[in-house]
Amino acid sequence: MMAPMPNSAARSVWLLTRVRVLRLFNMLTSMQFGKKKGQRNATQRGGTRRKRTVYWILSPIIGLLMMVGVINIINGSIVNLHCAIDHSRACMQAATLKDNPAVQSVIMYQLKAMAFSTKLAAAATLQMLMLWLVSVLMPLSSRELAQPEWDMEWLVTLPVKRNALLWGRLLERTFANPSGAASVWPACIVLAWYGGHGWLSVVSGLAIASVLLVLAALVRTLADTGLRLSLAPSQLRNLQAVASVACLPIMYMALSYSMMGYGSFTYDWARHFPAWTLWTPIGLAVQALTAHTLAQAAIAAAMLVAQAAMLTMMGMALLQYQLRAGVVGGGSRESMARKPAAALDEDSPRGWLARWGTTLQRRELRLLSRDRNFLVQSLLVPVVIVGSQLVFNNQLQSFAQIGENQQLMAAVAFGIGSYVLMLSAFQTLNTEGNALWMLYTFPRSLESMLKEKARLWGVLALSYPVLVFAAGLYFKPVFNWQLAWLVVVALAGVVIFSGIAVSLGVFACDPLAQETHARIRPTYSYLYMLLCSLYVYGIYAQEWVQTIAIMVLTSGLSLALWQKARDALPYLLDPAASPLPRVALSDGLIAAITFFVAQLLILMLLTYGKPANARDQALAFALAGAFVYCAMRAVYWRYKTAGVPAVLALGVHGSAAAAIRNALQTGAAGAVIASAFGYAYLHMLDGTIWEKKAIPGSLWFAAMAVAAAPVFEEFIFRGLIHTGLQRLVPALPAALGSAAIFAIVHPGGAMLPVFVLGLCAAWAHGRSKSLLAPMVVHAIYNLTIVYLQLRW
Repeated sequence: MMAPMPNSAARSVWLLTRVRVLRLFNMLTSMQFGKKKGQRNATQRGGTRRKRTVYWILSPIIGLLMMVGVINIINGSIVNLHCAIDHSRACMQAATLKDNPAVQSVIMYQLKAMAFSTKLAAAATLQMLMLWLVSVLMPLSSRELAQPEWDMEWLVTLPVKRNALLWGRLLERTFANPSGAASVWPACIVLAWYGGHGWLSVVSGLAIASVLLVLAALVRTLADTGLRLSLAPSQLRNLQAVASVACLPIMYMALSYSMMGYGSFTYDWARHFPAWTLWTPIGLAVQALTAHTLAQAAIAAAMLVAQAAMLTMMGMALLQYQLRAGVVGGGSRESMARKPAAALDEDSPRGWLARWGTTLQRRELRLLSRDRNFLVQSLLVPVVIVGSQLVFNNQLQSFAQIGENQQLMAAVAFGIGSYVLMLSAFQTLNTEGNALWMLYTFPRSLESMLKEKARLWGVLALSYPVLVFAAGLYFKPVFNWQLAWLVVVALAGVVIFSGIAVSLGVFACDPLAQETHARIRPTYSYLYMLLCSLYVYGIYAQEWVQTIAIMVLTSGLSLALWQKARDALPYLLDPAASPLPRVALSDGLIAAITFFVAQLLILMLLTYGKPANARDQALAFALAGAFVYCAMRAVYWRYKTAGVPAVLALGVHGSAAAAIRNALQTGAAGAVIASAFGYAYLHMLDGTIWEKKAIPGSLWFAAMAVAAAPVFEEFIFRGLIHTGLQRLVPALPAALGSAAIFAIVHPGGAMLPVFVLGLCAAWAHGRSKSLLAPMVVHAIYNLTIVYLQLRW
């Protein structure tokens, strides 16, 4: 037999690049692409199919939203830099008409029609330089740098020349650089659009971004290769922590130009950035994209390619020199001399710490003290993130200003605490690594251990808001009821999001992934940040009712996510099995949101832009409720869900007559209490500014309140939400939780009596085990309130 021909250098480079890009794609999607089940040979046994997840849906959606968001930020930065440097007439008009989209569009198209000035091109070069540095520092701050082994050690064992290996490594790091694609490419697209490329901006931007990413990959390869061969593993971890801290201020400074702070120091840097930088590779990229003539663009692009080629050849020669003595600079094991352990004094600080908390919590603190990179990323990076946003967005000139704006102080306190949770509690399972299976062998449930970790990180995260509020009061010692309320909201938010972070960390963890980077899915990190931004809205809300509504909804979401995570914990290490479908709190929250969204959409279809009357509102309510009821029933039937709420609990009462009799008796008892409280509440409001007005279209409103609302709302709030809460907490907290969620979806003036109604309905549901009892409570209460309002 003839020996196989060795691969050429070009083919070796192509294969190495293709393998790395495919590996990155599989890490991002967590999907397996192969033959379909029907196409597989009957004599072959296929591998076990992975369990179905929604990650393949969330990833492209989140990625597309991020791309659009970054493009929008870069576009706003270019417009603001143009107004700060060129002072055009349209910019002067925009200064008087703030947040006017029409004026912003005029500025954009005016800038598109003219060539960039030298100062504006230099400012764009500064921003592109910072985004390019992000594409270099972000990969360096990953855990790959601190790992004892690196893939170059086994790549050199392949029958490929070292030069081909280095070229393959350079190309795969060029294309397998998500942080570079998310930072440099959007900036190139925006500049190409201003250069008049139109829809081809995506293609031309990708071409120029690829050249810049080649240089970024070269710098990254030179850095980590030289550092690995010259530094000890402990020093590499310290350097990784430094890179993670240095990357964030640069990124936030690059994005800060989207804020109109023309007097900030960042705009001063942009105005005085030297023009000679336009002849560097990054400056030539800006010139090539923004040139309005083909000749100018071709000359700039040719000079860019020539400089990039020259720098790449010089870098490859330096890489060859770095690897002249091999690819291993030292042993991968670390050793250190240990002093003999001494007995701890119980009164000493170390002795007190040895008794603090549980064994698992002390273990977490010990691991945190040993891993300096994790320590920096968990406890220092959140402060850098929030501080960079405030400083570069010109919202905080000095730390002494933190107490002047109480809402800003509360937002900063919650922001730092939430970031601490994202970088710590979010990683509770991922930090276990390959030893996760050992937690299943302990004589304790994994749920209880996660609760201990959540408490630990919650306490650590709470220390940051406390310090922020203490600093604010030190510089501005003014304490009032508004500040007290904001303190409660911020601290409660940290507690709530500690549960959300741990729960989303369970969904984001993929312990079966072979790659370390693939064991945490970034999509859930972005989802966590989105939820945090929604909670910040509650801090800035003008009415306390809105703040309470957001707090209750996020609390319910935290419990719902924890319930889903608890159900998934026993199946984490099983590639195919999934928890049995059961009615959960998340089903009720989804049904409630769908109910109100469907109600609005149906109302829009019924009115066609006209004012809605009582008939339209009643029909929209009934149709939306029927849609949600039928849809949830169909889903439960399709997936054979257990614990579906029943109108009559025949299994409990034995017969339909007994079930109806029990439901009527229980419902009547609950209705008496709820109606009495509603009657007293209306009397209390009589003669005040909150007095209830007459009901227009009384017959339609009465039909909706007495016939439709009890059926559909009780199915959602008692049948789904209360049932889901009963699986998590005892009876009283479950009733309080379902009543609170039920109350916040009603107008602020009716929250208190509706909350009492929710408590009575939850009591009736828990006692009779059927939906008919809370429906009776709801119907009698609504009938009483409608009658009283019509009579008065």
